[in-house]
Amino acid sequence: MQASRVEVRIILRNLHFPLMKLNLIQQALKHGASREVIGVLKSLPDKEYTNDADVSKCFEYKKVSTSTRL
Repeated sequence: MQASRVEVRIILRNLHFPLMKLNLIQQALKHGASREVIGVLKSLPDKEYTNDADVSKCFEYKKVSTSTRL
């Protein structure tokens, strides 16, 4: 099963930014993120995220780029 954009956003809105990727994952786990959401977060680039939109933008880019591969 794959995490939906909505699932990711629900978790993100409860986090306090800025967060490095590792802290982002840890905070998401504390807020009850599913395995699918954690999988999405683990697949993101290792950088500091300034807000939930920053994470969502990377998530959307990854989703588009992986769905267009042949």
